Amino acid sequence: MNKRNKTASLLIAGAITLSGALPAWAADQPTTAAPAATAASVKTDVQVAADLGVIQGDGNGVTDSYLAKATTRLQAAILFLRLKGLEAEALAYMGPGMGDNFSDAKLVSESNQMVLGYLKANPQLGWTGTGNGKFEPMAQITAQQYYKVLLESLGYKQDTDFTYDNVLTYAKTVGLGQVAKAGALRNGHIASATVEALKLKVKGGTATLLDSLVQSKVVSADKAALAKVSAIKIASDATLGSFLTDEAGKTLYLYTKDSTNVSTCKDQCAVNWPIYYAESLQVPAELKAEDFKTIVREDGKKQTTYKGIPLYYFVKDEKAGDTKGQGVNNVWYVINHSGVGVASQDALGKFLVDSRGKSLYLYTKDNKDVSVCKGKCEDAWPIFYTENLKDTADLKAADFGTIVREDGTKQTTYKGWPLYYYVKDVKAGDVTGQGVGNVWYVIDPTTAKTAAPVQTAAKEYQVSMTGFAFSEKELTVEVGSKVTFTNMDPAKHNVVSDALNADGKPLFELPLLAKGESGSLVFDKPGTYTYYCMPHKNMMKATIIVK
Repeated sequence: MNKRNKTASLLIAGAITLSGALPAWAADQPTTAAPAATAASVKTDVQVAADLGVIQGDGNGVTDSYLAKATTRLQAAILFLRLKGLEAEALAYMGPGMGDNFSDAKLVSESNQMVLGYLKANPQLGWTGTGNGKFEPMAQITAQQYYKVLLESLGYKQDTDFTYDNVLTYAKTVGLGQVAKAGALRNGHIASATVEALKLKVKGGTATLLDSLVQSKVVSADKAALAKVSAIKIASDATLGSFLTDEAGKTLYLYTKDSTNVSTCKDQCAVNWPIYYAESLQVPAELKAEDFKTIVREDGKKQTTYKGIPLYYFVKDEKAGDTKGQGVNNVWYVINHSGVGVASQDALGKFLVDSRGKSLYLYTKDNKDVSVCKGKCEDAWPIFYTENLKDTADLKAADFGTIVREDGTKQTTYKGWPLYYYVKDVKAGDVTGQGVGNVWYVIDPTTAKTAAPVQTAAKEYQVSMTGFAFSEKELTVEVGSKVTFTNMDPAKHNVVSDALNADGKPLFELPLLAKGESGSLVFDKPGTYTYYCMPHKNMMKATIIVK
């Protein structure tokens, strides 16, 4: 067994990833305390949406649980009315549409029936239902459908400015695209996309959508002023992966000669590499607001830092998406971001976390690339999805994949295991979901591949149970061989024969083994023996051939 380092250290995901040929960040700096940086005024786009009242949550507010829930057509329609300043009018509607409402209006509350009645009576708003008199209020909405809502909120018209088939392409041309790849949407996606739209100008005018909400008194002027801040975004490149940009898409860089909270780029360097500074910031929900701070340079100017790293532009970058500064003099690099990282604790060793340090789990009842966690299960174990993946010291991007769930939502997988949060984990480092029901576990991504079975003079073989799999899917042994099974997972595993004796009991069976425990079987007759782990039968099966 590998011995764990007894010093717990949280390795926050999304740490700066440099080329393998580069020295470690500030490796040549003396081990003195880093200069202080002051906290910047930073909020995530979800926090901004909640503060403005654009996203209002459920009875408990805008919680992580709410943000993880699927967004319905009814929610999207209400948001459309809110963004057009029509929500109050719709909620008070008692006009003719109430007598001729959508045929499935009774699926929702009385107040929401008024909303549907209002939409039915005002077909010019574009919410004419899905056919056969139905609205399907509880159907989940897709990115394409919601970007249509946002485009229409901005004054653009379907079949005049865009067609439904090219919604996503057209939306990108006006500055909308943050959740375009998400498929079916969750409330967190809606919050991010809506805030993205608020800063855009309404078609044919100089006012933004947020300005129009202030004018219609949907949002107070004071709150709107707090939302008119600079933004950090995450861009993606086929070669460089995901990296940080400013609101306009201009790439941000780090300088490897800097040290924590100290910029050493001065004089002509500062001309070629202008500093980035924003007094207040809005960042994507996938980033941690507290990672952004402000330093005061030697010249008295302020500069924004990310995880202690001063941020810069490159003077030769002319437009959004340019990365001409990447690798200049082997000291200037984009600031990579990964949505997944690795944390460490004494009791658990290393395990997967998201970019904010929140623990990720697997569900042993899932099948490879198939999630069976739905309904109430999903309420307790919200799904995890990120588009931002990059090779790091502990992780390979190729080990991650994406599945599309039955409802159209995308979910990230690790080596075929769908990934989840646990609703009772409140902060980074919480692992309260570990071992729940003996089916939920954090994932150690650094478990080494098990060596090939070792045969000694006594004809002994070793099989590890690791990563919810037997190390040898098919093992050939001689008659009389002893096979020892060792559990390397935190979950308990056992070994049970598919074949049964005359009394109906398994031909062989080992008891449940805890992590580090072993059990052995001797095979004294030729034959093919298939076996499985009882608690995790759908994933753990293997064969021993005795000759």
